[in-house]
Amino acid sequence: MAKTSILFHFNSESGQTREQLKATVQAMVQQRNNDVELIGITNEPEELKKLVQGARPLKTVPTSQDDGLSVMLNKALKLAEGEFILLLDNMATPVLLRKAAVDAFMMAAERSPDAGLFYASYELEDQGKVEEKHLLDHHIGRVRDNMDFGKAFFIRKKALEAVGGFDETVKYNVLYDMRLKLSEKQRVVRIANRYNGSLYRVQSAGKKANVFDYLLAGKDVQLEAERVVTEHLKRIDAYLAPGVFRDHQAPPAKEPELIASVIIPVGFRPEFIGTAIESVQAQTIQDIECIVMVNGGEEDPTADVVRKYMKGGEKYDSKKPDVRLVVLDINNIGLCLNIGSKLSRAKYYVQLDSDDRLKPDAVEKVLKVFESDPEIGMVIGSYEVWEKKDNGELVRMKEIPVVTHDEWTDDNGRNNLLRINGAGAPRCIPIHVIKEMGYFSINDDPHARNYGEDYEMVNKIAEYYRIGRVWDPIYEVVRHGGGTDHAIDQNTVDRNDNAKDDMRREAILRRQVFNRDRKKK
Repeated sequence: MAKTSILFHFNSESGQTREQLKATVQAMVQQRNNDVELIGITNEPEELKKLVQGARPLKTVPTSQDDGLSVMLNKALKLAEGEFILLLDNMATPVLLRKAAVDAFMMAAERSPDAGLFYASYELEDQGKVEEKHLLDHHIGRVRDNMDFGKAFFIRKKALEAVGGFDETVKYNVLYDMRLKLSEKQRVVRIANRYNGSLYRVQSAGKKANVFDYLLAGKDVQLEAERVVTEHLKRIDAYLAPGVFRDHQAPPAKEPELIASVIIPVGFRPEFIGTAIESVQAQTIQDIECIVMVNGGEEDPTADVVRKYMKGGEKYDSKKPDVRLVVLDINNIGLCLNIGSKLSRAKYYVQLDSDDRLKPDAVEKVLKVFESDPEIGMVIGSYEVWEKKDNGELVRMKEIPVVTHDEWTDDNGRNNLLRINGAGAPRCIPIHVIKEMGYFSINDDPHARNYGEDYEMVNKIAEYYRIGRVWDPIYEVVRHGGGTDHAIDQNTVDRNDNAKDDMRREAILRRQVFNRDRKKK
């Protein structure tokens, strides 16, 4: 039987207790598969030897502050005699293998000889509570740097050597870089779990999903991750070079009546819609309209609030931009945006969610960017994050910086977009470009449920046009208990990730065809 070399960390300065470090080692020693050797990256080699007690072949690599993770892993890789590498990411948390874990990984490798990397769903123990983590399957669109691949990577050693081992120029995103490179050469296989079917358990404090987590990552980490994904896209021929675009249509010759339509999809949010409408009517540019798409049917009380701002309503003001109301009995955001675009009397669409607000100069600043270059097909702003308290008070969340998405650059933003989950807000698009792109998704994409229609649109437009930016905050995102991004559960996170990853897959496939066709010319 082929030997497996388990690479792991044993470091007294990891923040783990002595018992936690010991538990990880014992789980490896107790593997029922006998063809296993241990290779520990450690600052306590003698203590590690005492724990293993000769039960398994053991080799050690010294932990070094001068060596990065990639360097230490490469040293361990050189010592490995196994045909397979089981790499445990246990630097910060214990990873406890089930006794038959290596057997399961080996069987998966035997069943899939064309695969180079295997990962497995796992159990997460958090404060005494254990839950199963069901990881998503792999495909070419899984290029996010925050995708959960677990803490145990089973790798064919030859596959790892074929990509040059661990890239020693990568400091922060070592495992991200590794799995992207392996995915280019061979298949990546996920082993799912059912009841009591996880291959290992991770002990962790854990945390709830937060859509703003990426904002708190260091700049160096973000820039390196961008470099990693960019090089990956180049190798798979899905990279869009600066200045290279698809041919696009000319804008219509006839100028529309108005300059902008702010389109607001909304369902059963009468307590928010008035504030949103008033932020539109307070714009420094008044040559606009507000189209409110109520998608809860005639029973939706939001419509009655909207009517107050229309002719005959108590809040109507003829000097302010018109408010138009459309009531649909289908809750479909993309459908709302598309019908609103068809009804628009304006040149540009401006995004506004029903529970958010535009800054007074939002439309003015967006228009200046469009006017600066006719090749711009979308302008994206920056925003502040606010919170609505239980008493109705709106408070700026100062711990979250202004969201500028400055990871977007004119040269590489559309490539880096495939790594991250958003591009910014508000999003503003010429109406004719929306139609040229085939309109917004109406939940007719795999896994889409009123999520990601804007992300798909940004990816498509970026293939044809430049994306302009407003770096000043012109939008206020309001978080509240009923918001779609507030304390979302794991099932919703997975559904949303599946939706956007499928959009990434389609974007990558389109780019590959585009690049191949360009080379033929």
